[in-house]
Amino acid sequence: MTDQPLIIDGHLDLSMNAMEWNRDLRLPVSAIRTREAGLQDKPDRGKNTVAFPEMRAGNVGFCFATLIARYAKPTHPLGGWNSPAQAWAMVQAQLAWYEEMIRQHELRLVRTQEELEAHLQRWQAGDRQQIGFLLTLEGADAIVSPDHLTQLHARGLRAIGPAHYGPGTYAFGTDSEGSIGPRGKELLRKMETLGIILDATHLCDTSFWEALDHFNGVVWASHSNCRALVNHNRQFSDEQLKALIERGAVIGLPLDAWMMVPDWQRGKSHPSNTPVTLELMIDNLDHICQLAGNADHVAIGTDLDGGFGKEQCPSDLETIGDLQKLPGLLQQRGYTETETAAVLNKNWLRILRQGLT
Repeated sequence: MTDQPLIIDGHLDLSMNAMEWNRDLRLPVSAIRTREAGLQDKPDRGKNTVAFPEMRAGNVGFCFATLIARYAKPTHPLGGWNSPAQAWAMVQAQLAWYEEMIRQHELRLVRTQEELEAHLQRWQAGDRQQIGFLLTLEGADAIVSPDHLTQLHARGLRAIGPAHYGPGTYAFGTDSEGSIGPRGKELLRKMETLGIILDATHLCDTSFWEALDHFNGVVWASHSNCRALVNHNRQFSDEQLKALIERGAVIGLPLDAWMMVPDWQRGKSHPSNTPVTLELMIDNLDHICQLAGNADHVAIGTDLDGGFGKEQCPSDLETIGDLQKLPGLLQQRGYTETETAAVLNKNWLRILRQGLT
């Protein structure tokens, strides 16, 4: 539908789904679910919500697409690759998939302001085959050395979240606590030199404050909710949200139910027995808007299919195309057309234009 507003999603693990979940995202969501019928290796098998056809149908014409490969020391609570070299190799596989999707005219990589504007012009003119994406890195453990970061930047990387879950090489992430240390500071200096954006998502409290103190470039949070609504260290406190707002950051709101519903229990709680809808996303969005006094710092960062599927996302969302329900829901909550446009795409576009050269 040509009258649908453009939606920018600030966080999608596309290459992880392709390379680790073995999903062919060129197929419709329904076809991927059919292929996964009967598989039980992951709890979200057959419950995926993201594929290229649904993104096009829902006018999700641009996204921040991740590389993700966690290195985990033997004591890491969640595990991961056993060496940075292995994590680096997985990142190369994910990069190769993105590059092949570009060659097949499924995706379009955006690295500069000029490329961003050219993509927007083509998409808005009706050329909606290639979905635009910004290449990001979720967790920096795969960066073996500063030279490895230079290589990634040359291949299009434009934003990094230094940590993911647990203790990392460059920072401490969700469910851990600690300093960024000398290596984290070195990473931030290198990012600043290269013009790479800092994604504050997943940083533990200590690493969060240190990162903001030591980084002078553009900052955002691609997919984070509010600790005031769900009290967990994965979420941002009001003090952290205010600090991000003061830095001019944009915060993308995710749709993982455990970050939306207090006391969600994985494997027990379910959209069928626990109220979880897109309204809860707007609750988080509204909380940030109240802190900011405006709608200039909120956007969409769904994290859909980020290790979960329909079993752990809003009951009123069947696929990513249902993000088109958000304009009506926002306007029902009193947001103006201008504010709604800011949430759907304008805020991400503003900070992208700041961060890209």
